[in-house]
Amino acid sequence: MDLLCCETSCDCRAYADPVLLNDERVLQNLLNTEEKYSPSSSYFECVQTDITPQMRKIVAEWMLEVCEDQKCQEEVFPLAMNYVDRFLSVCHIKKTQLQLLGTTCLLLSSKLREPRPLSAELLVYYTDNSISTDDLWGWELLVLSKLKWDIAAVTPQDFLQHILVRLPIDRHTWDAHMILRHAQTFIALSTRDYSFSMYTPSMIAAASIAAALDGLDWTGKSGCSLNQLLDRLHIITAIERDYLQGCLHQIEDMVTATMNSREVNCNGTSGNSTSGNTSLNSRSNLDHSSPLSGTSDKMTEHGKAGTPTDVRDVHF
Repeated sequence: MDLLCCETSCDCRAYADPVLLNDERVLQNLLNTEEKYSPSSSYFECVQTDITPQMRKIVAEWMLEVCEDQKCQEEVFPLAMNYVDRFLSVCHIKKTQLQLLGTTCLLLSSKLREPRPLSAELLVYYTDNSISTDDLWGWELLVLSKLKWDIAAVTPQDFLQHILVRLPIDRHTWDAHMILRHAQTFIALSTRDYSFSMYTPSMIAAASIAAALDGLDWTGKSGCSLNQLLDRLHIITAIERDYLQGCLHQIEDMVTATMNSREVNCNGTSGNSTSGNTSLNSRSNLDHSSPLSGTSDKMTEHGKAGTPTDVRDVHF
């Protein structure tokens, strides 16, 4: 006998509500609220003395691999990193506690965004048992207290659908899901990098959409140039065009560096350098089947569900 819908094990997401997506008040509320959840962009100079941006990136890449391996919702990783940055903005920690902080933030964000949150035992296993469940539960309360229990933060993911629905994209010609997945990839990659902390979530979302559309050659085939697209994004979000362009160029540089790094890892030698002007068009070489794609090579190298060596170096 077939199972009823309520008895199946699949996790179905709610469809996007067109009424909410087309309501300007919803987008405006997100724009007004995002500053409230923005971390300090100078906490490495003012608060943290034992950790560095590179250590943050190492732990962020590990967190991204955990999310990818567990097939988490796309919102889990950016939200977890928002918790990490906000916590580091107000509380000094040792470098040996950084992975514990990242693990705790993954636990919290999965509880908020996942229909089936990551378990504490599973996350401890991903750390190669370098922490205990008691540590994790204790830090859960610590992080919540430092964040004042305000964890419903606005992330770049929250803006994607609201921006896409306001762009003149022909849904019969262009696959909106493909555009969305490309943009989600760029958001995931930029979230790893501390240098993007100077940008608001709406800026990162708008620039990621511009990068996705330009990389898919929508700007060439639709008759809407990249400059015109940036003008439209400025009208939608009220973000200064120069900021959007600066964030877009930084995404281009990040993708170029990521592709060159993967080429070195695969071939053992660096490929020809890619200029900023061609990086968008060459972006199709990345695998966009998942917004968290491109990070599984490390997981394979160090063993499934294992803590990579560079994370151990930070932990110890």
